[in-house]
Amino acid sequence: MAISEDQLETWSHQGSVQQSAATYQTIKIILESSQAPYANRNFKVFLQGSYGNDTNVWAESDVDVAICLTSVYYSDTDGLNPEEKSRYDANWSAANYSFEDFKAEVLAWLRANFGNSVAPGKKAIKVPGGNSRRDADILACVQHRDYHSYPASGRPSYHEGICFWTSEGDKIVNYPHQHLSNCTSMHKATNAKFKPNIRVLKNMRRSMINDGFIGEGVAPSYFIEGMLYNVPNEHFVLTHQQTIENVLSWLESCHVPDLLCANERYYLVRDGSNVCWNGSDFRTTLTSMVRYWNSSDR
Repeated sequence: MAISEDQLETWSHQGSVQQSAATYQTIKIILESSQAPYANRNFKVFLQGSYGNDTNVWAESDVDVAICLTSVYYSDTDGLNPEEKSRYDANWSAANYSFEDFKAEVLAWLRANFGNSVAPGKKAIKVPGGNSRRDADILACVQHRDYHSYPASGRPSYHEGICFWTSEGDKIVNYPHQHLSNCTSMHKATNAKFKPNIRVLKNMRRSMINDGFIGEGVAPSYFIEGMLYNVPNEHFVLTHQQTIENVLSWLESCHVPDLLCANERYYLVRDGSNVCWNGSDFRTTLTSMVRYWNSSDR
């Protein structure tokens, strides 16, 4: 028996909004201060993740904030032919300020303002909450350009993203603006049915973890958003019950290797990639969702 429509409607509601917005504004003001050691550099501060995409649920506590250095960029030129690559190399010059310099200054500035409990994690800098401020993850990153043309005249063409290095030295390139833009477009195309049903599945995942159907970390929020992004618009209908049944049925019969991340720059499911969902976790998530849905009586 499927989960009741009343329960699904409750799960579809957005989590903390005002407190998260206040947390973002507090941190943004600090990061953009004219007293910051990197203040003479060009950079952008923006909200990303579930809160940035309006898909946050009550169980999610951290507010994800990115501070992206734009006066320096890293690039991928594998998409250029030899002639274009030669032109790129001729115009390229090394920067005297690196990602490592930027992240170190961001970390020092956050500690100066929020205390020594601020600590770097594997990817982001952890800023503990206080008073009415929620916990926050601050991602220091740098502009990334994935070039696909470099003509002799006219402007080069590239996909703009962000990149950073983990504490283990792995470079990660991602496209948060494309992710948010594409999710917003799909939300409009589904008559505002897309994001509430993302929240339904995120809350269902939490219930599945609590009931032992799935382990922690198997189904990250980012990949759940990507999974639903692939489902055709017509499957998002009036009721949550029918929508979730449509979604699970479509995913069970789709050609998994064709699924895309919501940024449309990466495939959703690939093994051995730090920006894709590994096949085992994807299959575990989907089969567990189907099993949980069919066994539920709520």
